[in-house]
Amino acid sequence: MRVLIGEDDKALGMFLSRGLEADGHRVRTVGDGAAAVEAFREERPDLTILDLNLPLKDGEQVLAEVRALDGDLPVLVLTARQEVETRVRCLDLGADDMMTKPFSLHELRARCRALLRRKREARLQLRAGDLELDRLEHAARRAGHAVLLTNKEFSLLEHLMLNRGQCVSRVDLLESVWNMEPAQTTNIVDVYVNYLRRKLNDPPPGKLIRTVRGRGYMVPAEAEFDVASLARTLVIPSAPPAPLEAQ
Repeated sequence: MRVLIGEDDKALGMFLSRGLEADGHRVRTVGDGAAAVEAFREERPDLTILDLNLPLKDGEQVLAEVRALDGDLPVLVLTARQEVETRVRCLDLGADDMMTKPFSLHELRARCRALLRRKREARLQLRAGDLELDRLEHAARRAGHAVLLTNKEFSLLEHLMLNRGQCVSRVDLLESVWNMEPAQTTNIVDVYVNYLRRKLNDPPPGKLIRTVRGRGYMVPAEAEFDVASLARTLVIPSAPPAPLEAQ
């Protein structure tokens, strides 16, 4: 899942990021309110964790702007403020949950899972043909059989399936999955695609993960799988043999 963290305390932001990445989430951390709104506009994260004491734009202003952009994606507010009035304002502005600092990371992760379960529009289950991806449980299955993936392999497959039917460039994958600058020379995307193909039993050119020459990779749209499945089930009867002429 894609998680956005708005937190100006760098140490706390790193602590949250590492804890959520350990659950397999892709995390982006920003340190001010203006950057938080811009990141939300660009990515539409599955979950946003928002501190109230942000520079440039405070957390309440960010919350109001985020809700104007999307009224459904879950937002969890973190705050050291104890006033009931603050909690009421945040809930009225559209916060789905609140936690006060200091907090337990174990509890925060549990609350994040609960929020994601309640938000069905977060697309927790992704499918492509006989491949199923459970984004909350971080599990993959093909034809009913479990496929064990590393966190990075899962994130790569998840990003491709979220953009199914579209070619995703290597530059996009480097930025979104590895948080790497596109100027860096590396073949890590191709290496991990090969890892995925082996584990999914999908050798090149690939039915699940296709190479778009000179551009990147894509998981085909569902309609293509439906057509292929239908073609396999159709059996065209052979013509009856011609009758033998009388000798």
